[in-house]
Amino acid sequence: MNKVVLITGGSSGLGKAIGEFLRAKDYKVYGTSRNPDKIKDSVFPLLALDVRNPQSIQNAVSELISKEGRIDVLVNNAGVGITGPIEEMPLEEMKNNFDTNFFGPIEMMKAVLPQMRSQKSGLIINITSIAGYMGLPYRGIYSASKGALELITEALRMEVRSFGIKVTNIAPGDFATNIAAGRFHSPLLPGSAYEKAYGSILKTMDAHVDSGANPDDMGLAVYAIIQKQDPGIHYKVGTFMQRFSIILKRILPDRMYEKMLMNHYKL
Repeated sequence: MNKVVLITGGSSGLGKAIGEFLRAKDYKVYGTSRNPDKIKDSVFPLLALDVRNPQSIQNAVSELISKEGRIDVLVNNAGVGITGPIEEMPLEEMKNNFDTNFFGPIEMMKAVLPQMRSQKSGLIINITSIAGYMGLPYRGIYSASKGALELITEALRMEVRSFGIKVTNIAPGDFATNIAAGRFHSPLLPGSAYEKAYGSILKTMDAHVDSGANPDDMGLAVYAIIQKQDPGIHYKVGTFMQRFSIILKRILPDRMYEKMLMNHYKL
């Protein structure tokens, strides 16, 4: 029996790449989009869903269960970027980021768990970020939201293991997707104390995304995890230096690691 996979944010970027890869492997793939009627090029069905809206989540999950009778894999992929000095970041934008990157995925997991528990099986894969392992300058809110999802993954994994449900996460580095276009960028305020440093880092961050890896690599990573009998807790997908930066944080003194980041960002 082909497994049923639900991917949030499946209309573009990493979600679309993951869905297309799994569909080519004969999985029954469903993606989600806030406006699925506007998406004309999807090779798999898209359900209407906004991860910031609990009722929208319940409706989409109920629709999928009605169609397929089961949910074998949830890929919590929907997310948004956010940049800017923390001092100048609008509160509503910080809340929106956490609603999308943290609370939304939690509500998705809560929505599928009863079905997975009744099946006595299921796999949840949370897409986090290598940025979630460190507080990055001018990306602090994004780092915090993804880091929080990493910790929730660890906790939930232990809570649901006895039900036959597995939980893991994948932390990607920079990929060539449209995430930069969808980010909220705090405006460069003339005369701001952060104008020069933030403006320089903003250009660097967008350049990293533009020259990022092929999103198909994430499809392969998700596929490999689904094949495992007992997936690990954390997976990282990115360049050697991106993955090595996490190891360095574990072994270097705090101030030395901080200095390394500041040199990287020319601060």
